[in-house]
Amino acid sequence: MGKHKMPRKSTTVDMTAMCDVAFLLLTFFMLATQFKPDEPVTVTTPNSISEIPLPDADIMLLTVDPEGRIFFSIDNQKVRQDLIDKLDEQKGLNLTQDEKNAFIIGGSVGVPFNKLKAYLAAPAHEREALDKNSPGIPTDTLVTSENHELALWIKEARYSNPKLRITIKADAKASYPDIQNVIKTLEGWKIFKFNLITGLKAVPPGTAAYQEQMGGVKAEH
Repeated sequence: MGKHKMPRKSTTVDMTAMCDVAFLLLTFFMLATQFKPDEPVTVTTPNSISEIPLPDADIMLLTVDPEGRIFFSIDNQKVRQDLIDKLDEQKGLNLTQDEKNAFIIGGSVGVPFNKLKAYLAAPAHEREALDKNSPGIPTDTLVTSENHELALWIKEARYSNPKLRITIKADAKASYPDIQNVIKTLEGWKIFKFNLITGLKAVPPGTAAYQEQMGGVKAEH
């Protein structure tokens, strides 16, 4: 007796649920993503062969532009809120909540304390123009000096978040004394561990670093 053959039917997959999940994920990322504010100055970093990755969060960024001006920023908005509250009280800045919010969601700052209120009160497009003529954050030889405002930014930021990783982003045309000034400020607070942001270039052949990269084997010619 012959076997009864079942009719073959094409397999269909209902993609409705998959589409719903995709749109839900897309909506979540659109609402939850925080865009990084534009930096006030353009800095072209020097190149090096270092491949050490920077941390993804809890970063204090100290920027030195070609003119030697210093800008300060941290990435964590909660820390920025705590920091601006402390500085407002210590320096008697009399900041409004809107001015504090401008700092919390903003990028790097490069103005003295006596100009900070007017800077934060200005609309975003005006702050971009002010950044071009900003004098940078003042420094001094002693970290305890009232005139060494960069030292106060660093100290209070570290109090707000001891886990902050410090990075220095200096332009390739910045003078060495300007960069050394930032490093000496960190040393004044007994901070000897920080990262220098550089571009990546190929390791020169024949060097010890090149042989290490090749697994300790000398390249054949």
